[in-house]
Amino acid sequence: MNELSKIVANGFIDTYRDFGKRVHSLSEKLSEQEFWTKPYPYGNSVGHLALHIIGNLNYYIGAQVAQTGYVRDRDREFTEADPPPKEEVLRRLDEVVELVVKTLEAQTTDSWEADYSAIGLESVTDRFTMFLRCAAHFQHHIGQMIYLTNEHTK
Repeated sequence: MNELSKIVANGFIDTYRDFGKRVHSLSEKLSEQEFWTKPYPYGNSVGHLALHIIGNLNYYIGAQVAQTGYVRDRDREFTEADPPPKEEVLRRLDEVVELVVKTLEAQTTDSWEADYSAIGLESVTDRFTMFLRCAAHFQHHIGQMIYLTNEHTK
């Protein structure tokens, strides 16, 4: 891995780990019930958004780049009727962030621009763009989690 490739990988690694810590920090402010409750009849709960991030990273990076074999059930990420405990969701989030980190560490100068394809993101054609899009998606949902946490803790 050349110097620029290391800089890019390390920047992404720091970002994904920071985002995972932010979700933990926001979740600590919520009870188990608040973690799974929508403060409004529309939208999502913090817990369902966390499941969605986990599914997103497991599919777009795990299955498509790291070849983990993960099969995604996107609809269930938002509708899980029997959700796992908050602690388990946060553990699964940590696991997927570390999967992303290991996958980033394995990238080479050439692999950043390797062909990429996935259902739902046909416009993304290389790995660099996919890591970037997944990071932006993660941050977007953290913004929603901040809002939801503020609503619960008013």
